Amino acid sequence: MERRGAGEEKRTKIKLCGLSRRCDIEAANLLSPEYIGFVFAPSSRRYVEPDRAKELKRLLSPDIIAVGVFVNDSPGRIARLLELGIIDMAQLHGQEDESYIRKLKRMTQRPVIKAFCIESKQDAEAASESSADFVLLDSGSGGTGATFDWSLIQNVERPYFLAGGLTPENAGEAVGRLHPYALDISSGIETDGYKDREKMTAFVRAVRKEERR
Repeated sequence: MERRGAGEEKRTKIKLCGLSRRCDIEAANLLSPEYIGFVFAPSSRRYVEPDRAKELKRLLSPDIIAVGVFVNDSPGRIARLLELGIIDMAQLHGQEDESYIRKLKRMTQRPVIKAFCIESKQDAEAASESSADFVLLDSGSGGTGATFDWSLIQNVERPYFLAGGLTPENAGEAVGRLHPYALDISSGIETDGYKDREKMTAFVRAVRKEERR
């Protein structure tokens, strides 16, 4: 669901995930990442109620795609949030299998991202074969702040979101070494559990600087 011009097709995209406050949205609007994320998993400290996400989505620049992050949720609930326009894409971060993905895709025409915990080459192969529109390669269940062995994904040929342990300090290395479709960051742009505008800015600048090399 790209809204950017053809000249930006090869640019590494950015997803700032776990936004929950008005000031987070204001910062995102200034920084212009391609994606932001709302977490709908009740177990997460970044959880937002759908009504709250709806309010925040209204404040979000129309050029930024809102992704809803779910963990083993009902396909019907996800499809409803998509059709209501509260989110533009769904990200599955639990044990959702191929049957689940197919069912969700029958219920909505919106893109689906499936997250994979990468601990072995087999995990990377599973991600490569997923029927989801996009895959996200992570080090754990999300928001752990830890990286994984990037050499495990060197043979992944499909476009992917890279997550897990990203920071303003290693963002440039990630872009230069892996050339992912997008970088997805959450805990790496937080201070005391809340999004930090300075860290958000530093991360975006680091990615864009590496792209200009």
